[in-house]
Amino acid sequence: MKILGIIISNENGPTTMNFDFVINDNSVKKGQFVQIKHENGYIIARIDEIYKTNRYFERADTVIEYEKSGNPINIAFPTERWEYLVANCTILGHFNQDSIERLTFPPSPGIKVEEADTNILSKFLGFDFSSGLTLGRLSFHDLEVKLNMTRLLQKHTAILAMSGAGKSHLVSVLIEELLDRRDELGKPAIIVIDPHGEYKKFQNDSFYSRYTKVFDEQNIAIGVSSLGVNQISEFISDFSSAQKRELEKILKNMKTENYDFDEIIAELESSDVKSSTKESLLGWLYSLKNMNIFSKYTRPSIDVLARQGQLSIIDLSEFTHLNEKQIIATYFSRRLFSERRKGRIPPFLLVIEEAHQFCPEGVKREGAISKNIIETIAREGRKFHASLMLVSQRPIHLSTTALSQCNTHIILRVVNPYDIDHIGKSSEGMTGDLLKTLPGLKTGESLIVGEAVNFPVMMKVRQRKSRVSAEEANFEKAVLEYNLKKNLNKKDLEAFK
Repeated sequence: MKILGIIISNENGPTTMNFDFVINDNSVKKGQFVQIKHENGYIIARIDEIYKTNRYFERADTVIEYEKSGNPINIAFPTERWEYLVANCTILGHFNQDSIERLTFPPSPGIKVEEADTNILSKFLGFDFSSGLTLGRLSFHDLEVKLNMTRLLQKHTAILAMSGAGKSHLVSVLIEELLDRRDELGKPAIIVIDPHGEYKKFQNDSFYSRYTKVFDEQNIAIGVSSLGVNQISEFISDFSSAQKRELEKILKNMKTENYDFDEIIAELESSDVKSSTKESLLGWLYSLKNMNIFSKYTRPSIDVLARQGQLSIIDLSEFTHLNEKQIIATYFSRRLFSERRKGRIPPFLLVIEEAHQFCPEGVKREGAISKNIIETIAREGRKFHASLMLVSQRPIHLSTTALSQCNTHIILRVVNPYDIDHIGKSSEGMTGDLLKTLPGLKTGESLIVGEAVNFPVMMKVRQRKSRVSAEEANFEKAVLEYNLKKNLNKKDLEAFK
C-alpha cells in the first residue's frame, strides 16, 4: 500500500483516540481513511484535519523582531526546508480478521501510515458487496458505497439538506437501486408522498416507466364510507365528544354500503340531533365536502398502491392547500400501516418529501394533521417492516420524535446554524468535526451516519439513470426555452396575418 507519512510524537499523543502524522505525499486529503499495521491487524483512522507547521515561525516575538530589523526571517534562515504538513487523525478502531475492536493501546511514533486498503475498508465500514444498494462512491477512495437494504431501511432513514443540495437526486438514486434489485433478493413496495411532483419523471423514463404508477388530482380520492368517526375527527380541529357520538349514530344509520358526504349531510339534516350540535356538525361536514378530495370510493385502492417492486407516486402538486395534502397523506399512510400490520400488503418504503410540512415540530394540531400517524409509523413501523424515509430541507422544523426514530441519517449540504445544531443533537455518531464539514459540502456530497454504516461515511452520490424532470432544468435553460417558444408564436402570428 502507498505510504502517506510517519506518526509523530507531540504533547497530545499518540493516544488510543487519535494521532498525528507528518505527510510525505501531497495526495492526502481531509476526510480520507488511513491504516496502520498493529497487532496482527490494522488500526483504521480518519483524517479530520491537516495543518502546516514550521519551527522558525512558532514564536511570534522572534518573527516580529526579525521583521523589524529589516532582515526577514525567511532570508536569514532556510525556513522552506522546515515547513511540514501534518495530519490529525481520529482512530476508529482495530480491524482483525473481519472483527472490529476498540483500541486499548496507542500506536508508536515512527510507524508508517498507509492509504487504507479498499478491501479492508469496505468490511470495516460495513458495506454489502453481495446485494447492497449502490448509492455513490466513497470520497477520496476508489470504492463504491453499497449499503445493506435491511440496515438502511429497517429502522427508518432521514435525508436532510438545504434546498438545491441534491436531496431529490439522492432519493431518485435510491429508488432506482430498489427497482433494479433482482427479484430473488426481494423488492419492497415504494410509495412516495410527493408535494411538488418531482418524481413524475420516472413515469416518462423509457426503462422505469414499466415499474411506475403516478396518482394525481384526477385519480386520488378518499372513500367516505371507509372512514370511521375517529378518522373523520382526525381531519377536524376541536371536534367535541358530543359531536363524535351524534356522528357515529348517523353513520350507523346510513342505508347504503358506499356513501359520500352529501348522503351523510342529508341523513344528519333529517335527524333529531340537537340543533346546536347539528349546526356545528353540518359546518364541519360541508368544509370537508368542499375540499373535493372525498368520494364514495377510495382511489387508488391500497392493494393497487402497494405492490412489490412498484413505485407509486402520490402527486400532490395540483392541490393548493396544505391541509388537503396533509389529509391525503394521513389517510393513505394510516391505511398502508394498517394493511401492513395485517400482512395484506408487502413490506414497503414510504418516502415523505418536505417531511417538515407533514410532520412539523411545535405546530398546533390543526396544522399538523398527518403528524400523529407519521410518528406512529416511526415508532412502530420497524416491527412490521413498514419503513419510513423522511426528506427535509428544514430539520429544525421536523418532529423530534419522528427524526429521532430514523436510525440512519444521510446529510447533504446544510448551512443554517440552527439546522446544524439540531442535526448534531439528533444524529448518532455526529461529532463536532463532522458537523463543521456540512456547510462546505458540494452539491451531491453527503455524510452517512447511523445504522446503515459502522462509521460515518463521506460519499459522492452517483449519477442517476432515470430521466431528469422539467422541474430540475436550470434557470438559464428555462429562460432560453421560453424565449424560443415566444419567438415561434410571434412568427406564427405574423404568418397568419
